[in-house]
Amino acid sequence: MLKSDHRLAILMHEGIRGKFGKTGLGLLRYSHNPIVAVIDRECAGQSLRELTGIEREAPIVASVQEAMAYRPEVLVIGIAPSGGALPPDMWREVRTAVMAGLNLVNGLHTPLAKHPDLEPFLHGCQWIWDVRKEPPGLGIGSGKARHLPCKRVLTVGTDMAVGKMTVSLEMHRACLKQGIRSRFLATGQTGIMIEGSGVPLDAVRVDFASGAVEKFVCDLAEDAEIIHIEGQGALTNPASTATLPLLRGAQPTHLILVHRAGQTHIRTFPDVPIPPLPEVIRLYEEVASMGGAFYPSKVVAVALNTAHLSESEAREAIRQVEAETKLPCTDPVRFGAGQLVQVING
Repeated sequence: MLKSDHRLAILMHEGIRGKFGKTGLGLLRYSHNPIVAVIDRECAGQSLRELTGIEREAPIVASVQEAMAYRPEVLVIGIAPSGGALPPDMWREVRTAVMAGLNLVNGLHTPLAKHPDLEPFLHGCQWIWDVRKEPPGLGIGSGKARHLPCKRVLTVGTDMAVGKMTVSLEMHRACLKQGIRSRFLATGQTGIMIEGSGVPLDAVRVDFASGAVEKFVCDLAEDAEIIHIEGQGALTNPASTATLPLLRGAQPTHLILVHRAGQTHIRTFPDVPIPPLPEVIRLYEEVASMGGAFYPSKVVAVALNTAHLSESEAREAIRQVEAETKLPCTDPVRFGAGQLVQVING
C-alpha cells in the first residue's frame, strides 16, 4: 500500500480556502511523503506557503492532467465533502488518475476499490486504498488497557474539528525529538494516511469500537513509553459518538483538552452552546472515572487553536484560558508542544 517514498498528488478542489480541505491540509503539514502537486483549480498558480502557512513547497495546479507533469505515483483524495460523496467533476478527476495508472488513497465513507467505474482500469500492481475500512478480528472492549505501564495521552475536544489530531501529532513529534519512545495512534482517515495504520473509528461497528481502540493501544504499548491517541468528536457535540469508545478503549492516563479560541457554540449547531471550560473539564474527568470502570484520568492542560488570531491576540487568549481553568495552556502549532510534553512527563 502507501509507502513513505511514494510521490503524492493531493486532490483538493476548493479545499485550500474552503471548509472541506482538512485531510489535504493535514497531509501537507505532517506527511513524510514527497508531495509533488496540489490540485485546486481555485488556487492554481498561487503559493501554497502563502495560502496555508505550511512550510512545504509544492505547485498548485488546476487538474489531475496538469499534475501528471510532476510524476506522481499516488492520488490522494484530500477533501471531505458534505455527505462523503464526490461531486461529478471531482469524480472525473479520480477516474482520470486511475486510467493514467496512479494508485488512489480514498478517505471517504464511500469505498472505491471495487467500484465498477474504476476497478476495470486497475492493472498490475496498481491499487486503491479505502482507508475507512473496519479492521479484521475485532472483539469487544474489556478495559485491560488500564493495566499497561505506558502513559496514554488522549486529546478531547469542545467540538469536532478543533485540532485534536494536530495536537496529538505535535506532542508525538516533540517526544521523539526528546528521545522518548513515543507512538501515535491514528483514529481518523487523515491520521491513518499520515501514520500508515490506525483505527478508522467511524467505520467500526459500535459494539466493537472500544475493543478496536483497546487492541491497537495494547499492540503499540509493547514498544512505547507514551502513546498519543488522536481524539475524535466531543462529548459536548450532539452528533458525536466516537469520544466514549476512545475513553473506554484507551483508558487514558492523561487528557489534553483542545479548544478553538473564542468559540462559544458548536459549529454545526449554533443553538448548542459550549459550556465554560471548567465545566467541560469536569465532564471529561467524571466520565473518565465513572463508577471505577475507567482509569481516573485528569485533564492536565489545554491546547488552544489560535490559527485565526494574531500572535498578540493568541497570547492573550492563552492567558485568559490559563486564568479560567488554572491549567497550563498553549497553542502547540504556534508555540511548540514542549510545555504540554513537560506537563505529561513532569
